Amino acid sequence: MEDTNTPWLTIKDLPAEERPRERLLQHGPAALSAAELLAILLRTGRRGENALQLAHRILQRCEGLSGLGRIPAHELARIPGVGLAKATQIQAALELGRRVAAAAPEEHPCVRSAHEAYMLLADMADLEQETLRTILMNTRGRVVAIPTIYVGNVSTTLVRPAEVFREAIRRNAVSLILAHNHPSGDPTPSPEDIALTRDLIAAGQLLGIRVLDHLIIGHGRYISLRERGLSFNAPSSPHPGSGT
Repeated sequence: MEDTNTPWLTIKDLPAEERPRERLLQHGPAALSAAELLAILLRTGRRGENALQLAHRILQRCEGLSGLGRIPAHELARIPGVGLAKATQIQAALELGRRVAAAAPEEHPCVRSAHEAYMLLADMADLEQETLRTILMNTRGRVVAIPTIYVGNVSTTLVRPAEVFREAIRRNAVSLILAHNHPSGDPTPSPEDIALTRDLIAAGQLLGIRVLDHLIIGHGRYISLRERGLSFNAPSSPHPGSGT
């Protein structure tokens, strides 16, 4: 039974600078996390849980945005606090995003910096398990896909280069950016992270696919191994383009 006497904060109770809608109006949608954007769609939470808390729980349940994009509406509706109305709103928004992307492939984003890459992957901070993704890019440096490669302990002993590059080869990508999260919230790279990066850079050289960077994502922050000069030959150099 819920404790109805326990105080909880609605979105309106939060300081203005922390409310998702106000943050979007002030800073633009790109500045918001996946949970904040989802909270705007949800509009309301439920007793004991505001919309932002509900959004975080949905993303955890779905294992991030990629899982949210795959879950059927009736399963999404069964998550406590969602229901059919919210589930259909979420799925409609996701489908609009997919149609915009399909209608204008020439407008797929270019990634020219570690920060731009991070903005495409910021939802990984909400994942409870370590997850490895890649940002795949074509000869023009535009993103063609962001597949999830592996969920679990990301290490050289468990992640095989063949799994990392399979989707890149299938989509004719010429370069990619690696990214994985640290559920602890601390993005400091481990020796295993550095070793894995070296192995994948070497594998990419054999396949003719450039590994441009490896981002480690924590809670609200990230570390670029290229910018730190870890496993890459050019520390502090600008993020390379992928079109050459």
